[in-house]
Amino acid sequence: MYYSWKPYVTVAQRRQKAARTVARLKKAGGKLAPLTAGRGAIGRTFWGKAWCQNLERYSDYANRLPRGRTYLRNGSVIDLQIAAGTVTAQVMGSSLYQIKVNIAAVPAPRWQDIAHDCAQSIDTLVELLQGQLSTSVMERITRPETGLFPSPKEISFSCSCPDSAAMCKHVAATLYGVGARLDAEPELLFSLRKVDARELIARAGSSGPPVAKAPRAGRILDSSNLADVFGLDMASLGTSPPAPVAKATRNASGVGQVKKAKKAKKAKKAKTAKKASLKRKTPGRSGS
Repeated sequence: MYYSWKPYVTVAQRRQKAARTVARLKKAGGKLAPLTAGRGAIGRTFWGKAWCQNLERYSDYANRLPRGRTYLRNGSVIDLQIAAGTVTAQVMGSSLYQIKVNIAAVPAPRWQDIAHDCAQSIDTLVELLQGQLSTSVMERITRPETGLFPSPKEISFSCSCPDSAAMCKHVAATLYGVGARLDAEPELLFSLRKVDARELIARAGSSGPPVAKAPRAGRILDSSNLADVFGLDMASLGTSPPAPVAKATRNASGVGQVKKAKKAKKAKKAKTAKKASLKRKTPGRSGS
């Protein structure tokens, strides 16, 4: 007798079921945003790592988080969507389960304190999203209870699975999935907490002692990094480098001019040698 529990499903079976479900949903017109994570740390950027470390900081989640990591790594999270104050996901287990996570907005006074403390320390939105910040700014943003990341009391969740635990493995996989998604789209954290990242930049000229700024080195970004962060087609914006045709033409012209000069010099040298030879052969005039 299984009560409401279903028989155990192996990882291989779960992957097969997930693949079939994804194919069926896509065929029906569904738009899915699946997630997977390889071995090692799930978060690989500043924002992804900071999110996962914040989760692991709280003992409330300690028992269920390891199973959640496993589910994320084996491809069980077939869809994860992040919106203002809400994360929704579909996770494959014995069946396909629906997960919803509600995260409270950052209280206005706290956000104002964060913006004030980071004043004059963040130059651009690109720096912020790529985590190119000083250690002091990073520490302020990730500070427990008073930073940007939520505490357990600011998180509530539900799952359609029969597990009666406070946090099931499907919810844990979803929470880790947020960290993996922030690696690629860090701006979603600000949307999730219902704050505007640009306000940190807008306050760059405000009064008050700034947090120590990071060194300037390493802050120059190439177009590929910009495209990754903002999803821009840099070629369509006219930022692609000019075609090398003109340069090649100039190079070819220069080579031709050098050859022509060498040829003229050689001809002049030959002419001079010929005159000298004729002068030696002409008999000298005798005196009268």
